[in-house]
This record gives sequence, C-alpha cells and structure tokens, in this order.
Amino acid sequence: MSTRRSLTGQVAVVTGAARGVGEALARTLAARGASVALVGLEPGELRRVAAPLGSAAAYWHADVTDHEAMTRVAAEVKEHFGKVDVVVANAGVATGGPLDDCDADAWRRVVEVNLIGSAVTGRAFLPLLAASRGYLLQVASLAALTPAPLMTAYCASKAGVEAYAHSLRAEVAHRGVRVGVAYLSWTDTDMVRGADRFEVMRELRRRLPWPMNRTYPLEPAVDRLVAGIERRSAHIYAQGWLRTLQPLRGALPAVVALGGSREMRRVEGRLAGMRPGLVGAGGAADTQRN
Repeated sequence: MSTRRSLTGQVAVVTGAARGVGEALARTLAARGASVALVGLEPGELRRVAAPLGSAAAYWHADVTDHEAMTRVAAEVKEHFGKVDVVVANAGVATGGPLDDCDADAWRRVVEVNLIGSAVTGRAFLPLLAASRGYLLQVASLAALTPAPLMTAYCASKAGVEAYAHSLRAEVAHRGVRVGVAYLSWTDTDMVRGADRFEVMRELRRRLPWPMNRTYPLEPAVDRLVAGIERRSAHIYAQGWLRTLQPLRGALPAVVALGGSREMRRVEGRLAGMRPGLVGAGGAADTQRN
C-alpha cells in the first residue's frame, strides 16, 4: 500500500463541485489542509460551498466540455494559488430510459460531459500537474465495471473514462504525473435521488442483487476517495466490495444480459414515453447552462 502524503499546503482542483461528491470532496480536502479550486456550472452553489472554507477556496464558473474555458481556468487557478497538485475530474451527468426512445440530446450530453469533459479537464491541467509531479483522479463508477439496461449513455461514458484514465496513466507516468480511477456504487447524491424519481428506474435498481441494490452514504465514500488521493492510488473503491468485481468483469456482461432481458420483458409496457432527460439538480443546471 502506498504511503499517505499530507495534503497540507497542496492545491486541489475539483470539477462538479457545486453539490454531491464534488462538494463533499472539496470540504474534506480543505479540512485535511488543502486549498481547493471549485469548478462547475452553478456559481451560486459554488459560492455557497466555498464561503465557509475562507481563503482556502476559490471558485470558477466553467463548462468542462469547453476547452478554451478550462484552459483559462487552469491559468487562473495557477495565478491564484501558485500551483496545482491534485485534479479530481468529478463533473458528471446522467440520463436513463430505452435507447430507441430516449432524449437524444440528453444522451449525447452525458457522453460529452462525462467523457469529453474529463479529457478536456485533463488536457487543461496536465502542464501544471507535470510541473508539480501531481495526481489526476478520474471519477468513474460501478457503471464502468458492469453494464446495465436503460443506462446506455452513462455506462458507455463511465467505461470510456476508465479506459481514458488507464491510457493516460501510461502516457504521463514518465513526467511524474500519477493517474487514478475512482469507482462508486449508488451513492446518496442528487443524481441518484433524481433517477429514483422515475418508478421503473427505482424499481429495477432495488431488484439488483445485494450489495448493488443499496444506496450508500456519501461521507464514508468521500473519505475513501480522499484516503486514495493521499496515497495517489491507481484505483480507489468508494465501497470496498467494488474491488471484488474486477476479476469478474469479463463475465458480467453475459450475466447482465441474462437477467436484464428478463427484467426488460417484465417492465416493457411501462417504458413508453420514458424520457427523463438529465436527472437531478445537477442535470437541471446543465440543461439550463445556455
């Protein structure tokens, strides 16, 4: 196990910091002695998160899919704090429903934010991370390890960011930059609560086998992520049982196809017109970004 590094005096950038995992990460990193740069689409919420952290925090309003905006943010964070040691690419959105009747704009936006936005974030901050021999943490999901029906955009995007981060790790290691991937199961956030507003999605999730059918508290998950950041870990599991899926993942698509097809036949009559758009308060903020 890697040795923990003190976060005191370090500068950490967190995208998607207005709520949920990003907000909790920012608060915990600051409590461990880091200065935090908060990035997101909701300046009012970012201001709320930053205010109690005092001079240890500052915020930037930016869309992570906008390369020019994120390049500007990186330069301004460097000017404000003097360096960047850690970047957490956490910004993400989700939608659900059958592919052949989905909200096509929402489906595309999930891939743009979760995958392209992560790569734009990495590209913007890599020069600063190389200068500090720093650490990039890419937030993935249980959805990167196992597919699920009605979640094609989210599963594709999270599998994509996992592969992107693994590729990037090898690409930048010789420059002193370490890259990690964080995996979370269903965690108590606005995104998960937003998805649960739709009866079929809520019901299907609760019918998953244990322990996948639970919603996990936010704070212990974030504590695990921060411990992994301190170790600059290659893999961080917000719920410990997720680690056991790694050696099984080759078989998981076949298992999901078998059980998932049965579940789809059971709920097929209730799927007509199910177009939730981007779920949760963060999804609503992204929808209103223009």
